[in-house]
Amino acid sequence: MKMELNIGPAVIRLVHGDITRIPTDAMVNAANDELVPGGGVDGAIHRAGGPAILLELNRLRPRGGCPTGSAVATGAGNLPAKWVIHAVGPIWRGGGFAEPEDLASAYETSLKLAAGLGARTVSLPSLSTGAYGYPVAKAAPVALGTAARFLSKNPGTLAQVVFVLYDESTLRAYERALKGLESEGRSP
Repeated sequence: MKMELNIGPAVIRLVHGDITRIPTDAMVNAANDELVPGGGVDGAIHRAGGPAILLELNRLRPRGGCPTGSAVATGAGNLPAKWVIHAVGPIWRGGGFAEPEDLASAYETSLKLAAGLGARTVSLPSLSTGAYGYPVAKAAPVALGTAARFLSKNPGTLAQVVFVLYDESTLRAYERALKGLESEGRSP
């Protein structure tokens, strides 16, 4: 199946692997609203990046935490990136509690932060589809559609948006969503 889609001068790419090993300018972390290390992608990023990330988060942490759909940026510690963008996706509660809007906001905020920092390449996980229970088949079109809209509306800001998907079933769901996005005519 197709693993990339060109959006103007930029590309959205799907990769199967470990996000902590993919070199990009900015790496998006699936953070919790308290911005403390957790499990899954968040735990992997903190383990691989080392204590410098948490030390910086402790200084940046907004009072009351980081709201769902938003994000903050730190340095990347020992990771193969310059920055880590800690995005808070929604917890799945059946789909009737603004989950798609909150998920789109988490991705859009992450991409805006990356572009604002001067990143040209960004790696992202499948936000909210692990412990937060968002169904991958529903999350993938939101993630890819948000990235495609951002790249279309902001040409020249980011050159490459790489979705790094840890397991085969998630990769397949994103491939189907990418094919759907392409068939909807979202690609130029």
